[in-house]
Amino acid sequence: MANLQVKLHDKQLEIFNATERFKVVAAGRRFGKSRLAAWTLIIEALKSKDKDVFYVAPTFQQAKDILWSLLKEIGHEVIKAAHENTAVITLINGRKIYLKGSDRPDTLRGVGLAYVVIDEYADMKPQVFEQIIRPALADVRGGALFIGTPKGRNHFYEMFKYAEVKKDPEWRAFHYTSFDNPLLHKDEIEAARLSMSSFAFKQEFLAAFEAASSDLFKEEWIKIDATEPKEGSYYIAVDLAGFEDVASQTMNKKKLLDETAVAVVKVSEAGWWVADLIHGRWDIKQTANEIIKAVSKYEPNAVGIEKGSLKNAVMPYLTDLMRRYNKYFRIDEVTHGNRKKTDRVVWALQGRFEHGQITLNEGAWNNEFIDQLLNFPNTQMHDDLPDALAYIDQVASVSYASNDEFDDRWEPLDAVAGY
Repeated sequence: MANLQVKLHDKQLEIFNATERFKVVAAGRRFGKSRLAAWTLIIEALKSKDKDVFYVAPTFQQAKDILWSLLKEIGHEVIKAAHENTAVITLINGRKIYLKGSDRPDTLRGVGLAYVVIDEYADMKPQVFEQIIRPALADVRGGALFIGTPKGRNHFYEMFKYAEVKKDPEWRAFHYTSFDNPLLHKDEIEAARLSMSSFAFKQEFLAAFEAASSDLFKEEWIKIDATEPKEGSYYIAVDLAGFEDVASQTMNKKKLLDETAVAVVKVSEAGWWVADLIHGRWDIKQTANEIIKAVSKYEPNAVGIEKGSLKNAVMPYLTDLMRRYNKYFRIDEVTHGNRKKTDRVVWALQGRFEHGQITLNEGAWNNEFIDQLLNFPNTQMHDDLPDALAYIDQVASVSYASNDEFDDRWEPLDAVAGY
């Protein structure tokens, strides 16, 4: 330990040197949260006499991707053994650093801990700390470091506010933006500000606990132009609603049902041109027919359909129609990515609309789409059309993604959307 020189910038050192037992850090992207976590784990493990330390990320794979190599790099002088498969590092004093995922809560139980670093607590269930980790710290009054980027006003926000009011002397809150990292070029942050939505930039780089609310989309951002761009490729995304036997439904009942929406977009480096938004309350056969008709007309590079039971239900009908018309096309599974609908739609669309990178074709669907968009999110109104359009981000990103050797560390596929 005597040979180790903790290398952190001034703001990281403020957190590292703080004596409070529980530290809650809300920090912007590239602040240096991972390096702070690595140094904290190594020093706390070396100080411990008989208990080990945990690093907990939302998933085990994320934990390895984020910290495994970094721990070995900065702690090589005090590492006795490193077990790749289990992601366990043994230090020269016999203490261990375990990398864990909150998605496997059973692996977190049954041990006493000297210290724990919890990364991106906003992406975990609060029970992970309250019911599993907190009791494990009791034996030796172990401490915890919570680090993350805000994701709205959830349990991470509540914990941050609790620590911020300073009524509990064991807790302390720290708030830093990406600008607080002196090693990060300011022009990189400015470039992100110009391309991302204001909501996304505040959350990701300024570490603001922004709550998605009304007035997320402004009428002055909406552009309509019937001129089809010469450049670009078509993509289709489908937001499936529950299928119905249309003939058996009364009009009053149908008004309560969501619609299936099919978004058709020509994507280029200049942005999106929304060619059509086809929507309706259809039974399963008509839904498959509407998708095939759109594919035949626009010949997209790919069709995105959200994975799940509705996709599984419509696929046999789509497959049958492909064979019948000899019209085969690629289908990509899109997901909600563990995000609430509001977050997913905002991240995919707000920045593009705000920076003039989405243009609507003229069509009968314009009024309905604009009405849903400007009132989003509103539980009293449908949001099927913005939801379908938001999925285009995933379909186009999949097609534009690199074919290099697979690497599932988090990297933004799209500078505007931010994910």
